[in-house]
Amino acid sequence: MPAVTKAKRVAVPAAHVAIAVFSFTLLVYSQVASAALTLPLRSKKGMVVSAHPLASEAGISMLRKGGNAVDAAVATTFAISVLEPFSAGIGGGGFLLMHSEKTGEIKALDFRERAPLKATRNMYLDAKGKVRPNASINGYLAVGTPGTVAGLYEVHRRYGKLSWQEVMKPAIALAAYGFVIGDAPTWRSLQTNQFSKQAILNNPAAREIFTRNGEFYKPGEKLVQRDLARTLTEIAQNPQSFYTGSIARAIASDMVKNSGLITLEDLKAYKPIWRTPVCGNFRKAKICSMPPPSSGGVHLLQILNIIGGTDLKSLGWHHPDAIHLMVEAMKIAYADRSQYLGDPDFVKVPVQELISPAYAKKRRQEINMQVARPSTEVKPVDKETLQRFSQANIQKSAENIIPSSLQSLQTNTSRHESPQTTHLTVVDEERNAVSLTFTINLIFGAAVVTPGTGIVLNNEMDDFASAPGVPNAFGLVGNDANSIAPRKTPLSSMTPTIVTENGHFRMAAGAPGGSTIITQVLQVILNVLEYNMDVGAAVSVPRIHHQWLPDELRVESWGLDALTMQDLRRRGHKIKETTPWGNGNAIAVTPDGTLEGAADPRGEGSPRGL
Repeated sequence: MPAVTKAKRVAVPAAHVAIAVFSFTLLVYSQVASAALTLPLRSKKGMVVSAHPLASEAGISMLRKGGNAVDAAVATTFAISVLEPFSAGIGGGGFLLMHSEKTGEIKALDFRERAPLKATRNMYLDAKGKVRPNASINGYLAVGTPGTVAGLYEVHRRYGKLSWQEVMKPAIALAAYGFVIGDAPTWRSLQTNQFSKQAILNNPAAREIFTRNGEFYKPGEKLVQRDLARTLTEIAQNPQSFYTGSIARAIASDMVKNSGLITLEDLKAYKPIWRTPVCGNFRKAKICSMPPPSSGGVHLLQILNIIGGTDLKSLGWHHPDAIHLMVEAMKIAYADRSQYLGDPDFVKVPVQELISPAYAKKRRQEINMQVARPSTEVKPVDKETLQRFSQANIQKSAENIIPSSLQSLQTNTSRHESPQTTHLTVVDEERNAVSLTFTINLIFGAAVVTPGTGIVLNNEMDDFASAPGVPNAFGLVGNDANSIAPRKTPLSSMTPTIVTENGHFRMAAGAPGGSTIITQVLQVILNVLEYNMDVGAAVSVPRIHHQWLPDELRVESWGLDALTMQDLRRRGHKIKETTPWGNGNAIAVTPDGTLEGAADPRGEGSPRGL
């Protein structure tokens, strides 16, 4: 844990400075020390961390058999597809980052869902041009063409050591023989979530799998998914069956019967895409993360660049000055996100301009350290201004930009953020690493299961901007860059991240949580690199979040001490205390070369080591 240092607080009356500083220091120390911290697991060899102990065990079993980080990641991902049917699965998609310790290369794979060929820009609008409630959330029209199976097969085909059948064995067994449902927050919440319950009850195939007499299975009961076991067995024999075989035909046939859009042509045409990761420097480390169509990497780097050389550590963890700076940077990043981010195969995304240190310096000048700007006054920068930070100008301040040698590595009102999506982190004995985030979007996706397959289908079409300026289920606002178009990929916040120092693995991290993913990963990285926390503390301590709209600073209940809350409110922050959120995990290397890994105590995940 970091040492909490005393720091003079601005705008406190002089007569009370000493008392305020002393009280602030004691309160922060007490807050950090009393938090429900997870102790990291340490290992000299390989490690797997995921959102479920059995999935982590599936991954580590591949390393025990001589597999590498890719083998372990694929096995863990398929296992999670069985163990967390409400959050992620083969009916969804995601993103993967991988690091080769031998070459220092970092590669990014996009296996995100895509809009069907029959999708149209205004498909969720009524005759008056208004967004139809829940049209992009529940039912067959909400489903994008899944990419998980194609993505896993692609990365395994290129980089795996064990056989494809071998890495799928744990998931098949978990589906066929079942597992005892744990005490995960989502399983508990299903007992009272009438919206999700009714959506599942409306789909006969989903109702048959996940309920008994109309009631969701509860923690402590066994869930068996025989249809999914047969589907996974078929995929083990022929992964193309999902896109061209009997599984594809089952999906397309069910779509026709229920006015869905996905066809055999959509499934046959799906291909994962290798993309160039976005990278930048922070302190001594190189941070690499997912490029568009994820917004995660761009805005993670943008926020880090705005923080820049500010010495957060000397202020002390969660000092109000540090929080204020982070929050104002978050507002700027999410404002830019709403204007510029989308699928780079359809729109020009000014990635290099947005992650330019020179651009960050300009936006940093807008921040008044004593006054929080209302979100209405924080605007996306105009295109003309942004163009000044094009590649030609970026070269003048290239210290924070990915070297050219690495550019060629490619071959309403807001709801509470859904806890869905899942992340896993793997490092093998050679220090090769995989950071993978995948999802079906909201809880149980579109609440659609293809009969006879056990596949829960995603509702990723909600991640498009149904109409310019209209928030999606996470309260995120988008515009034309993220409008719907056939075969277009919806914008994402997923932020699988790998950090290196001098070309060698330093840490990897990621998280679920909708629009909060970017800020979760940001804080985990800062906790490790800036505050010298072990990864157990880094993923455990209270966190904050601001996404520009709505204009509220989300804080976990009891996450900040009273003096800090008072100081932030004085500056104008509109604080909203909420229940804890997130379920990330991370693996890092300690100075003596030991791996340490931890999963967020807010979930039921855990690490496994060799």
